[in-house]
Amino acid sequence: MTSSPVPPESHADLLTRPLFAHLATVRPDGAPQSNVMWFAWDGERIRMTHTKTRQKFQNLRHEPRVSLSIADPDDPYRFLEVRGVVEKIEDDDEQASFYRSLQERYGRVYDITDAPVRVVVTIRPESFWAVAGGQPARRH
Repeated sequence: MTSSPVPPESHADLLTRPLFAHLATVRPDGAPQSNVMWFAWDGERIRMTHTKTRQKFQNLRHEPRVSLSIADPDDPYRFLEVRGVVEKIEDDDEQASFYRSLQERYGRVYDITDAPVRVVVTIRPESFWAVAGGQPARRH
């Protein structure tokens, strides 16, 4: 695995808190698509879950470059943009354990009816852009 840049300390909490990330991908026709997603940060990689039956999955397979925006709900003028690349897409296990871990992280546990088509998407950050007070981004 290639090492990733380190997120700015001033915004690292946005990666560790159970916040929503707006994941932007590119559709096969070149149009952008953005969706709100749950995520987990392990200190180097961002992991998300999705299903093989949706357009977002097709987008990720077609074009692995992505961008995520994570806003601070306590200060909407503070956010972090993560630009990266999908490093791998793997099937979740039979119980969709990764998806279950995200449900627990976000406090919304319910039956998983689509476990057979669940995947884990691993994103390797290539850069971080930190914004505070609405001021222009600083690249890290």
